[in-house]
Amino acid sequence: MSDSSLTAPLLQNWLPGLHLLRTYDTRNLRSDVVAGVSVAAVAIPIGIAYSQLAGATPVVGIYSCLLPPIAYAFFGSSRQLIVNPDAAACAIVAATTAPLAVADVTRYADLSITLTLFTGILCIFAGVLRLGFIANFLSRPILVGYLNGIAISIIVGQLGKLSGISTTSGGVFRTIGHLATHVHEIHWPTLFLGSLLLAGLLLIKRFLPHLPGPLIAAIVGICLVYFLQLPKANVQVIGRIPSGLPTPHIPSVALSDLGPVTLGAMTIVLVSFCSMMTTARGFATKNAYQIDSNRDLIALGVCDLASGFSRGFVVSGADSRTAVADSAGGKTQMTSIVASIAIAVVLLVFTPPLAYLPLTALAAILISSSIGLFDFAAMRRYYRLSQPEFRHALIAMLGVMTIGVLQGVVIAVVLAIVRLLLLASKPHDAVLGLLPNREGVANIASEPSAQQIPGLIIYRFDSSIVFFNADHFATRVRQVIAEAESTPSCLLLDAESIVFIDSTGADVMENLRDELQRNGIVFCIARAKGRFRGFLEQTGLAGAIGKEHLFKSVHEGIAAYSSEGKQT
Repeated sequence: MSDSSLTAPLLQNWLPGLHLLRTYDTRNLRSDVVAGVSVAAVAIPIGIAYSQLAGATPVVGIYSCLLPPIAYAFFGSSRQLIVNPDAAACAIVAATTAPLAVADVTRYADLSITLTLFTGILCIFAGVLRLGFIANFLSRPILVGYLNGIAISIIVGQLGKLSGISTTSGGVFRTIGHLATHVHEIHWPTLFLGSLLLAGLLLIKRFLPHLPGPLIAAIVGICLVYFLQLPKANVQVIGRIPSGLPTPHIPSVALSDLGPVTLGAMTIVLVSFCSMMTTARGFATKNAYQIDSNRDLIALGVCDLASGFSRGFVVSGADSRTAVADSAGGKTQMTSIVASIAIAVVLLVFTPPLAYLPLTALAAILISSSIGLFDFAAMRRYYRLSQPEFRHALIAMLGVMTIGVLQGVVIAVVLAIVRLLLLASKPHDAVLGLLPNREGVANIASEPSAQQIPGLIIYRFDSSIVFFNADHFATRVRQVIAEAESTPSCLLLDAESIVFIDSTGADVMENLRDELQRNGIVFCIARAKGRFRGFLEQTGLAGAIGKEHLFKSVHEGIAAYSSEGKQT
C-alpha cells in the first residue's frame, strides 16, 4: 500500500473539507455563490456592529468574518453553518478585556487577540480529548435564559448610541436608570435616523426576510449621512476603515493578564460551543445529515486561531448568517468560501464608503439582531411545561442582566450542575403491578389496570445507585413499604434500569436488606446485569442476598413468590 493511499484518509479525517473539493458537484455552484454573496452582504455590517459590541475598532469585525468561514469549511462537519462573530462571544470579549485594557486601544487589541488564540487552543485541546459532549452541558433552558439575558443587555446597552446619549457600562438596570435621568440629552437627528433604520430592519425581518436587512440599513444610513451631510449635525460615524487584507500580529500581554484571559477563554469555549452546536444541529436536522461534535470543537478552535492570526476576535456559529445561507439555497461548505472571498473583495476595494456608516445604524443592527436572539416562545413554553426549567432560565437571564456576562456564565454553570444533581439524586421510580390478561408489569401510578400482588411489592429504581442518591433509594423503599395497605412479606427490586452501583450504594443496599430482614421482609432482585450484577458479586452482597433471591426476570421472581405460598 502506498504512502499516498494511507495519507489521504488521514487528511480527510482531519480536513473533511478536502472531500468537498474532490467530490464537489458543480451543479451546486450557482446556489452556493448566490448564498455566499448573500452571507457576505449580511456579515459585513453585522461584523462591524459586533466589533462595537466587543469594544474593537470597526475593521476588526470584518477581519473576524474573513478566514474563520474558510477554516470551518475545511475542518467542520456542518454543510450550512457560517462561523462569524457572535453576540454572546463578543459580549464576553468585552467583559474580559475592558477591565484589563483600561481604555488603552493598543492593549485592548492585544488582549483581544490573545483571548482569541487561547480560546482556539482550548477548543482544539478539548476536541482532541473528545470533550464534544460539553455541547450538552448547558441545558437548553439555561442556555436560552443566558442568551436572553445577553440579548436584553445588548439592547439596553445600545439605546444610548441609538439616541445619542452618552452611557457607561454598569448593568441593565443601572443603564436604564441613567437613560431615564438623561432624557434631556437626546440628540434628535441621531435618534430619528437610528429609529428609522431600526424600524426598517424590523419590517424587513417581518415581511421580507429573504432580503439582507443589515446591508440595506447600512447602505441607507451611509447615503443619508453622505447626501444630507449629517456629520455637520453631530451625527457620529465610524470613520475611515483601512483597506487591504490583515497582516498577522503577535500580541504583547503581561503575565498578570494570562489568568483572567484564560478564564475568559474557558467561558467563551463553553458558551460559544453550546450555542454553535444548537445552530448546527438544527440545520443538520432540517437538511437530513449528522454532525460530529468533537470534530466541530476542533473546527471552532481552528477558526478562532485563524481569526486571531488575522487580527480578529473570537467567533462562533452565527445563527442569523447560517439562516441566510440556508434560505438563499446554500448546499455545501462552498458557501462559506464564497462569502470569505466576497468579504476580501470589500476589504480591498470598497472600504471608503463604510467611513460614512453612522454609529446609530450599528446600534439599530445590534438591537434588531438581539431581538431575534431573544427567545420569548421558548420561555413561554418552559413556563407552561416545566416550572423548574423556567426558573432556571429566568435565573440565568437575570444573572446576566444584573451582575454581568462573565458572572452570568458562572450562574449558568452552577445551575447546570445543580440541575444534574437534582435529577440524579432523586431519579424516577415506580411501584409495579401485573397487567390483567396481558404479559408484563406496569407502573400502578400511570396504569390504573395494573394490579399489585398481595404481600409482594415490586419496586423499580430508574438510575444507578451511587453515593449521592443511595440514601434516597433507601428512603423511597421505606416509604413504599409504609404506604402499602398491609406489611409485605417480600420486596422485589426490578433492577433493569440500574446500570451501576458503587461502594456507598452497596453499603446502603446491604443495610437496607438487613433492616428488611429484621422486619420479616425478604429482599429480592430481578434483572440484575452487567456492571451492577458484577459489583454485587464482587462485594459479596449477591451472596448475602442469596442466589435463590436473584431472578433473571420480574415474572420469574413473581412465580417463585407464588410457588412458595407467598413466602419467598
